[in-house]
Amino acid sequence: MKVSAQEEYGLRCLLQLAQLGEGEFLTLAQIAEREGISVANAGKLLWILNKAGLVFSIRGTKGGYRLAHPASEIYLSDIIKVLDEDVIAGHCKSYTGVLDSCVHTGDCGIRPVIVGLHEVVQQALSGITLAQLIGTEEKVDQMLHQIQRAQPRFETTFRRAN
Repeated sequence: MKVSAQEEYGLRCLLQLAQLGEGEFLTLAQIAEREGISVANAGKLLWILNKAGLVFSIRGTKGGYRLAHPASEIYLSDIIKVLDEDVIAGHCKSYTGVLDSCVHTGDCGIRPVIVGLHEVVQQALSGITLAQLIGTEEKVDQMLHQIQRAQPRFETTFRRAN
């Protein structure tokens, strides 16, 4: 699975907000600076996340952004659904060759693989919260390996999806 820039930066912006204390906010400029992205890009991402109900904003000098729900209640699958550039629906439109539409639009042997992989990834992401990503890379890596050992193997999951 390829993570788009929009998904990566959106997750990073949310992680900045997940680390805030009670009653704290970050401005758009602060988020952009902390993540090394433009204010315009941060603004676009936070607008999408706000519209989806994952963050909320308060205007004014003491305003800014914060999570709309506790980080422990926000699952990565929900975030990716919001930020995803609709890989599944766009798959047949992206690989048309020299034609206007894919020659396999009506009957495609590749589509079940793409859909199955997408379902496996979504299932894995639905078991990880934003709160679990707070901390050092080593801590998060150890936590993910614990989750991985508890989940069924890819082959088993993929076969069940079909």
